[in-house]
Amino acid sequence: MPIWQCSANMQRGILLFLCVLSTDTVSGCELFGRFDMPSLFKEGDIMIGGIFPVLNKEILSTYTFDKEPPKVQCEGFDLRIYRWTQAMIFAIEEINNDPALLPNISLGYRILNSCASPTNTLRAALTLASGAEEASATSHCPPAISALIAESGSSQSIAAAGILGPFHMPIISYFSTCACLSDRTKYPTFFRTIPSDYFQAKALAALVKHFGWQWIGAIQADNDYGRNGILAFKEEVEKFGVCVAFVASVLRTYTRDKFLEVVEIIKQSSVKVILAFSSEGDFYPLMQEIVNQNITGIQWISCVAWITAPRPSTPEIHRSFGGTVGFVMQKMAIPKLKHFLTSISPYTDPNAPFVKDFWEIMVGCTPVLQGVHAATEDTTKRCTGNETLMNSEHDFFNVTELRVTYNVYKAVYAIAHALHQLVFCQPVGAQTVKRCLNLSEIKPKEVSKKLQKVNFTNQFGDEVFFDENGDPPASYDVINWQLINGKVQHVTLGHLTFAANGDYKLSIEEEKIVWRTGKKMPTSVCSNVCPVGTRKAQIQGKPICCFDCVPCAADCTPCPKEYWSNERKDDCIPRTIEFLKYHEPMGIALTLVSLLGASLSLATMVVFINYRETPVIKASNFELSSFLLFSLFLCFLCPLTFLGQPTVWTCMLRHTAFGVTFALCISCVLGKTIVVVTAFKATFPGNNIAGKFGHAQQRIIICSCTLIQVVICALWLTLNPPYPHMLFTYSNRMIVLECKTGSQAAFYAVLGYIGILAVICLILAFMARKLPDNFNEAKLITFSLLIFCAVWITFIPAYISSPGKFTVAVEIFAILSSALGLLICIFAPKCYIILLKPEKNTKKHVMGKTTS
Repeated sequence: MPIWQCSANMQRGILLFLCVLSTDTVSGCELFGRFDMPSLFKEGDIMIGGIFPVLNKEILSTYTFDKEPPKVQCEGFDLRIYRWTQAMIFAIEEINNDPALLPNISLGYRILNSCASPTNTLRAALTLASGAEEASATSHCPPAISALIAESGSSQSIAAAGILGPFHMPIISYFSTCACLSDRTKYPTFFRTIPSDYFQAKALAALVKHFGWQWIGAIQADNDYGRNGILAFKEEVEKFGVCVAFVASVLRTYTRDKFLEVVEIIKQSSVKVILAFSSEGDFYPLMQEIVNQNITGIQWISCVAWITAPRPSTPEIHRSFGGTVGFVMQKMAIPKLKHFLTSISPYTDPNAPFVKDFWEIMVGCTPVLQGVHAATEDTTKRCTGNETLMNSEHDFFNVTELRVTYNVYKAVYAIAHALHQLVFCQPVGAQTVKRCLNLSEIKPKEVSKKLQKVNFTNQFGDEVFFDENGDPPASYDVINWQLINGKVQHVTLGHLTFAANGDYKLSIEEEKIVWRTGKKMPTSVCSNVCPVGTRKAQIQGKPICCFDCVPCAADCTPCPKEYWSNERKDDCIPRTIEFLKYHEPMGIALTLVSLLGASLSLATMVVFINYRETPVIKASNFELSSFLLFSLFLCFLCPLTFLGQPTVWTCMLRHTAFGVTFALCISCVLGKTIVVVTAFKATFPGNNIAGKFGHAQQRIIICSCTLIQVVICALWLTLNPPYPHMLFTYSNRMIVLECKTGSQAAFYAVLGYIGILAVICLILAFMARKLPDNFNEAKLITFSLLIFCAVWITFIPAYISSPGKFTVAVEIFAILSSALGLLICIFAPKCYIILLKPEKNTKKHVMGKTTS
C-alpha cells in the first residue's frame, strides 16, 4: 500500500498509542507507560530531540508473551558516539548564549539511547513525539519537540523517518547515508548533514577505477545501509568492467560462527582488494577474527562509517588493516568544544546517564557518588575525587579533526536557523528582531518547510543548505591508514568533489600512500593479461574478469593496418611498402626503354631536320612530322612519372601528362591522315581540296583536338583529382602504394577520347589504302593505328587484373608499346630510304611507280 494511502490509518494508530501512553489529569500529565532508557534532558522554550546509540548493542531477551516484556538492556558504551551527544548539547548551549540567534528564547533537549536497534529507535521516536515523560506530578507538561536529530544507522533512520514523516516531524541525520532516504515520497521531512550513499558509491567506484583494480570482494552490513550501499556500488563498478567476486554479510548481533564463515570466504578467495561497507560496530567483530587468524595480504577499502572510528584504529588491528584507503566527510575543528568536554564530571550531576561509564574509561576508576550505591561485586578501583580531565591527551578531546561530530553540530544550527526564521520571520542577523509567531504555535510542518530553505554560512565559513531531497553538497577526503610513531593515523591524501551535474573530480597524492604491501600499489585481477600471441577465452560460469589464455587463431586481436602478425602470432611487424621503384629490375628496364624511345624520337627529328629538302620529307609533311615526333618524345618521357613513390603531385601529373601527350600525338596522326586523303582526292581533275587544307588548318586541327583533352583533364583535376592511396587488401605482409584515379568517369573519358581520335584516324587511313605504292603513307598509318588500338584494347583487362605494382607496369608498357608502334611504323620506312636507300629519295620515285 502506498505510504500516502495508509498515512491516515497510521496517524490514527499512533495517536491512539500516544493517548494510551499519557493522558491529562487535574494535576498535570500522568504517565501510563515509559520507555525505560537513559535520557539526557534539559527543558527549554523550544525542545529538540536526539537519538544516539551511545550503548551500541542490545542484549536480546526471550519473550514469552505471558507477562509484561522485560526492560530493554544494552551494553557497549561507545566513546565516539558519546561525544556526538555532547556536541549536540554544546551547540545548544552555544546557541542559547548567542544574542543574534533565537534571542530571549532557550533551546532545550531530550536525548535518548537507541542501542543501534531499529526497534528501540522507533520506541525512542514515539517517546520523544509524546513529550510527557519528563514531567512530574506537580509540573506542567514540557513542550513537545519541534525537530529531531537522529540517527547514526540508516535502518534506524528509516524507522524513525517512516513513523514520524506522516506527522511532518523534521528529522536531521548526522550519519545515515542510505540513498533510499532521499526519496521524498517516503520520507518527506528527512534531512541529513552527511552525503548520500548515491555519491559514496560513485566515489568508491571512482577509487577502484583509478587504481585499476578489476577483481574485488565486498563485505556488507546485513541492514539497509550495507545492502543498499553495496548494490549501488556494484552498479557503478560494473560500468568500468570490474567484477565483484563475493558479497559477505556481517552484523554485530551475529554469532561468532557466522563471522568465521566470512573469514573462510576471504581465505579461499583469490581477491586481494576488499571493500567493507558497514558501520564500525557491525564490522569490528570480523576485524578481530581477521587479526586473530593473521590474514595480512588484503588491501582494504573503507566506507565513511568506520575508517576514522577510534576503536579499530589500534596497532593491533593495523597488523591486518594497515594501508586501508577510503573516503570520509570533510573535517572541521571546533576549538571551544574541548573545554566543554574536559568539564564533564560525575560529581556535577551524579544521576546523569553515561557519565559513570565515561569516567571509568577516561580516569580508570569508579567515582564514589552520594546517593549512588556501587554494585557489591564491583572490584574496580575507587576514585579519590581529585581526578581531572584537563590535561588528558585522549583522542576523545581532540577537536581538530571532527567529522561526524561536526555533522551533529551543523544539524543543531540548521534547526536553530529554521526556528529563527519561523519565529521572527526574518533571517539571522537582521537589525530589528521581533517575534511574529507565539512559541506555542510552532508546528513541526512549518519547521520542515523552513529547514528546506535554510542557507547560511556558519562561523567556520562552511555553507549549510539542503537540496530538494534534503541532502547536503557532496565532497569527501581520501584517507589512508598509516602507523606513525606507534599510533594509527588517518592521513588525508586526496579529495573528491561532485559537481551539480554529477561529474566528479578526484585528486590523490599516490606517492604518499602506504599500501598494505608497502610502497608498491597492489594489483587485484582474476586473470592476468593474456600474453602476446594468445587471446581471452571466457570460462563458463565465471565473471567476465576470469578467463583462460589460449593461442591465437583466426579470431585473435588484429594488428594495426600498417602491421602484420609474424608466424608465431606474438608480434606485429611493419608491412613492406610496395610501389614501382626506379632502382628495381623492372623499373630499370622500363626506364631504359622509355629513354631509348625518347632518344629514337630525337634522332628521327634530327634526321628529318637535316633532310627536310628531300622529296621523302617534303612528301610526308615536314611540319606535321615534327609535331608528331615531338609528341612521341613526350609520350616516351611520360612513363617516368609513373615510377617512384606516389605523391599528390605525381598522381595528378602522370594521368594528365599521359592524356594530353597522347591526345597531341593522335591529333598529329589525324592531321597526317587528312593530308594523305586530301592529296589523294587532289589527283582528280577540278578538285582543289588540297589547297583549302593548308598548314593553318592543320595547326587548327591539332590544337583544337588537343585542347579538348586539356579541358577534360582540367575538369578532372578540379573536381576529383587522382590521389595517393594505400592498398591493404592485396597482401597481409605488404602495403601497395598506388594512385587512385579519383574520378573513374574522368579517367575513362581521357582514354575514350584518345580512342575516338584513334578510330577516326584508322577509318580515314583505311579509306586511303589504294594510293600509289610509292606514296602510300596511309598504309603505314593504318598499320600503326592497328597496333595502337590492339595495345589499348588489351590494356583494359590486363590493367584490371594486374596485382600491386604490376598495374603501373602494365600501364607503362601500354604507353611505351603504343608509342613505339607509331614511331616505328610511320618513321622507320622513311629513315630507311633516307639513310640506306638514298637512290629512292627522288621526286620520280615518290610520285609514281617505277618500271619493272
